[in-house]
Amino acid sequence: MTIEYEVDGPDDGEPMLLVMGLGTQLVGWPPDVVDGLVDHGFRVVRMDNRDIGLSTKTAGPPPTRAALLKAFAHRRYAQSDYLLSDMAGDAVALLDHLDIGSAHVVGVSMGGMIAQQLTIDHPERVLSLCSIMSNTGNRRHGTVAPRLLPTMAVSMTTPRPADPDEAARRGVEAFRLIAGPHFDADEIGVMVRQAVERNVNPLGTSRQLLAIQASPDRTAGLREVRVPTLVIHGLRDQLVLPSGGIATARAVPGSKLVMFPDMAHDLPGPRRAEIVDEIARNAARVRAGSDSR
Repeated sequence: MTIEYEVDGPDDGEPMLLVMGLGTQLVGWPPDVVDGLVDHGFRVVRMDNRDIGLSTKTAGPPPTRAALLKAFAHRRYAQSDYLLSDMAGDAVALLDHLDIGSAHVVGVSMGGMIAQQLTIDHPERVLSLCSIMSNTGNRRHGTVAPRLLPTMAVSMTTPRPADPDEAARRGVEAFRLIAGPHFDADEIGVMVRQAVERNVNPLGTSRQLLAIQASPDRTAGLREVRVPTLVIHGLRDQLVLPSGGIATARAVPGSKLVMFPDMAHDLPGPRRAEIVDEIARNAARVRAGSDSR
């Protein structure tokens, strides 16, 4: 397993690991979010999850549309080559490779699930946790709006167009479907084209989705989390309904919940400075706790 990564910020900065969501490469992090965290003094590490971008791709036959729909019907029908715990293990291996003992961990969507699992399985490696537009794995909370399911099943089992322009166009439209009122087609177009030029693996997205559906509920593990935790969610989110963020915050003792009324399943431009500041304040709680002792 090879994990592609990039590092920004000072070598002596507090390490912060950013974990992206379903089917999205490390270039999916908006530059102003990365730059904002660097300006706060963090050493920011971004990674391509397995099956996406320049990281290792899983061999074997691709998941079928029927397999994806069955996986959504019930967890016991989800047949996956790996789980979110394995993806969390990839993140730990990356920290080992970079000689980072512990880091602040921030995850978006599926990345939030991975960040949660990392904190549960390897608490000594996590300084603080930020889970953005994610859920606990309890299927009563933070599910997909039913109207999105057919579109998702089709897009994740459709081969990538050979034409880069068409591939980029489809990518922009996919993001438009889940974004809120601040959707910036030009900005997303630049990011999607960058991703297309790096590598596109739609079948990897479906494999990751099966990993999500096959992984167990994290609620009990989240109740044992003791690091400073921030939960961010958009009230307009249709891919992971807002109840997912609420359930996450309720599960983690002492967590802070921030919900934005103009945010869907995206990181809206007008809210990014606030999001960066909230992440930095959550990380500062670690230092405050040390000082109080």
